[in-house]
Amino acid sequence: MTRFNKIVLKGSLFVLIFHLFVLAAFSQSDSTAVDREGMRKGIQGFPVLGVMNDTVFYVYIKMGASTPSERAKHITEKIRRLYEDPNFSVDSLTIVESENTVDLVYRDIIVTSVSPQDAAIYDLSLYEISGEAKRRISQSVKNALEERKLSKILFRVLYTFIMFLVAFLLYWLINKGYSAILKYLRKNRDRFLKNLTYKDYTFLTAEQELRAILVFLKGVRLFFFVVLGYLVLSIGFSIFPLTRGWAAALLGLVWSPFRSIFLAVWDYLPNLVTILVISVVMHYFILFVRYIFLEIEAEKLKFSGFHSDWAMPTYGIVRVLLYAFTLVLIFPHLPGSDSNVFRGVSVFIGVLFSLGSSTAIANMVAGLVITYMRPFKIGDRIKIGDITGIVLEKTLLVTRIRTIKNEEITVPNSSVLGGNTINYTTLAKTEGLIINTTVTIGYDVPWRETHAALIEAASRTDLLLKEPPPFVFQTSLDDFYVSYQINAYSRESIGMARVYSELHQNIQDVFFERGIEIMSPHYRAARDGNMTTIPANYLPQDYQVPAFNVKMDQKKDI
Repeated sequence: MTRFNKIVLKGSLFVLIFHLFVLAAFSQSDSTAVDREGMRKGIQGFPVLGVMNDTVFYVYIKMGASTPSERAKHITEKIRRLYEDPNFSVDSLTIVESENTVDLVYRDIIVTSVSPQDAAIYDLSLYEISGEAKRRISQSVKNALEERKLSKILFRVLYTFIMFLVAFLLYWLINKGYSAILKYLRKNRDRFLKNLTYKDYTFLTAEQELRAILVFLKGVRLFFFVVLGYLVLSIGFSIFPLTRGWAAALLGLVWSPFRSIFLAVWDYLPNLVTILVISVVMHYFILFVRYIFLEIEAEKLKFSGFHSDWAMPTYGIVRVLLYAFTLVLIFPHLPGSDSNVFRGVSVFIGVLFSLGSSTAIANMVAGLVITYMRPFKIGDRIKIGDITGIVLEKTLLVTRIRTIKNEEITVPNSSVLGGNTINYTTLAKTEGLIINTTVTIGYDVPWRETHAALIEAASRTDLLLKEPPPFVFQTSLDDFYVSYQINAYSRESIGMARVYSELHQNIQDVFFERGIEIMSPHYRAARDGNMTTIPANYLPQDYQVPAFNVKMDQKKDI
C-alpha cells in the first residue's frame, strides 16, 4: 500500500469517526432528549416536537378538557404552521395575558397557553415560563428555516457526495487488502501451513487449514462491508434534517438487539451460576458413585447377594437416574422454561420419542433383565435359538456373538429374553461339560465289546477327562442296529468342535482296529461276494474277499 493510500485511509477513518459522533449528538439532542424535570417531579411529560423532530419542551398538566398528550400534539401542529408561513417573523410572537393564563400568540393563532400549574412544575412565574416557551419555539422555527436555505442544501449534497466517495474508497481498499492477503497466503502456504497431527492421527491437513482461513477472511470482509454499509446509511440520513430521525431509528435497530441481549444475559447470570453449581456438585457426586461401583467390580467392596459383574450395569442405571435428577433441578432455571412454546416442544419431543422408540425401549428393558438374570458373561460359549458362538459384547440393546466361522451376529436383547439360552461355559470349569455322540452298531456285535470300544476311543481324546470316567448309554434298539451314546467330561467349552472331531476320529480308529463295523447312519449290503466296510489297512494282509456262495437243493430223479 502506497503512502498516499495510507493517508487517504486514515483521513477516511477520521471522517467516519467524526460522523459517528455527530450522529450520536443528533440522536441525543433530538427526539431522544431526556425528560429530567418530569423524572425529578415524578410526573410523566409529553414532548412538543419541532419541525426537525427536535424536542422543544414538555407538557405535564392538562388544561380544560385537553390532556397533556393532546396539548403537546396541538402545540406541535401549530409550530409546523408557523414554519409553513412564508412571512413568519420572531417579533410577531407576542405574550398576551388572559383571565387565568398567559398565552403565546402569533397573529390570530394561540400557539400555547401557560397556566399557573405549568409554571409550578418549573418553579417559575407565568411570564418567565411564557418567555422561555417563546424563545424555544422561535429558535426551533428559525433553525428549521435555516436548514432549508439553498446554500445549506448544496453543502449537504456535497457532503453526501464526499461521504460516498470515501465509502467507495474504503470498499476498494478492503477488496484490495483481501486480494493481497489471499495472494500472500497462497504464495507462502508451504512455509506457514503444516499438517496438524498427533501421533498417527491428522486433525487438519494444510489444505483444510487454508480453506478454513479463506472462510474466516471472507467472513471478516463481509463484516467490514456490513459495517461500512451501516455507517454510510446512518451518516447519510444524519446529513439531512428530514431524515435525521431515520438515522436515530437505524441506530436503534442495530443497538437495541445488542442491548436486549446484554440485559438478558445480565439478568440471567444468577440462574446461570445456580446451574453451574448444580452441575459441578452432581458431577463430583457421580464420580464418587462410580468409584464405589468400581470397587465392587474389583471385589474390594462386597455386599451379600450383589455380584461383581452387576456393578457397572447398575452404575449405568444409577448414572442415568442422577442425570435425570440433575435435569429436573436445572430445568426451572433454563431460559424460557416457563413459556408455553418451550413446554409444547418438550411434549412434542416426548411423544415422538415414546412412539418411535418402543422397540428400543423393549430391548433396553430386556437388557436390564438379562444383566441381573446373569445367563451368560462375555467370553462364554452359548446357544440362542439356532445361533451358537462366543459372547463378544453385551450392551443395553443387543448382544454380539462370534460363531466358529468368525461370523459376528447381533441379537436383539428382546429375542434373547424371549427364547432359551444354552450356556456351555458356566459349569465346564467346575463340574465339567459332558460331550456326547451316538453311533449305531449291528445286532451281531456284543454290546460289551461296543461299550469297551467307545470308552477306549474317549480315553484317546486329549481334551476329555479321565476322571470322572466316560460312560455309555444304549439309547434305542432300532430295526437294523443298536444306538450307543458315549458320554465323557471335558473342561473345554470354547473348542467343542475340535473335541467332537477328535472323538469321532478315535471312534473310527478303535472300531476298525477291533473289526467292528459302524452301521451309521444306514448300511445295507449283500455279504456274499462283497468286501467288508472296514478299511483295508485295518484288515489282515492275507484277507480275501469272500466268494459269492450259491446253495442249490437238487432232487434226485426218481
